[in-house]
Order: sequence, then structure tokens, then C-alpha cells
Amino acid sequence: MCEFNVILNGETVFKDVVYAKTETNNVTVKNVLGETKQFKNCKIIEVDVNATRLVLTSM
Repeated sequence: MCEFNVILNGETVFKDVVYAKTETNNVTVKNVLGETKQFKNCKIIEVDVNATRLVLTSM
């Protein structure tokens, strides 16, 4: 299984993400333990499976 590290402003802000959803200007992610985190006023700008990175940017 592929788990992603969430990167925002060059910093890892959440790990082991297996789910991501964008709604309006928010990104919600969930990790393998079922913990969720919402990033307000952000959008996904890159998904890199080889590097297991999910990169966000502030809007």
C-alpha cells in the first residue's frame, strides 16, 4: 500500500495518508489509523507516488 506524506510550505505536516479529498478551498486527508486533518484554504498541487508525497499550497 502507498502512504503519502503531506507537504505544506516545504514542511511535512501529516504522515501515512491513504485518502485525500478536495472540497471548495479545503483539503481533507486521512491516515492509516483513521485520523483526519483538514487544511483550509489549500489545494493539491502535486502527487508523487514514487516519492510518496502529496504537496499542498495555500490559496
